[in-house]
Amino acid sequence: MYAKIAIVLALVAATQCAPQYHAPPPAYKPAYPDAPAKYDFAYEVADAHTGDYHSQHETRDGDYVVGTYSLIEADGTKRVVEYTADEHTGFNAVVKKEGTPSYGPPAYKPAAYKPAPPPAYAPPPPPAYPAPAPYAPAPAPYKPAPAYPKY
Repeated sequence: MYAKIAIVLALVAATQCAPQYHAPPPAYKPAYPDAPAKYDFAYEVADAHTGDYHSQHETRDGDYVVGTYSLIEADGTKRVVEYTADEHTGFNAVVKKEGTPSYGPPAYKPAAYKPAPPPAYAPPPPPAYPAPAPYAPAPAPYKPAPAYPKY
């Protein structure tokens, strides 16, 4: 019994003395400075096929954001929004509308209403069943003769 306990203790000691694996320190230092955000971006879309025209330009330096965007409305006017935002005054936008609205006829002509034509099919003919067999009364009941062995 003591031999088993000694063996188990020796195995535990051997595993504890073995060199443990430790991950190496990373070769890079992820640097995410706590500097305030600073960016400047702009884009513009001019799609003559769909009539989609809009643009945006925005600049940010820390908590101060200034920008503008514009788009062409369905009535043909151009909406321009100039905005600023900071931690003291919040978000402030000035909306301007340029041009005069034009509400002309739609670019498409809807087709005149025409009811659907009547169905061009004929109903199937009724099924043809064969004539029923003529009635015949049932034969007289059958009475078999007794089956006795003949000696």
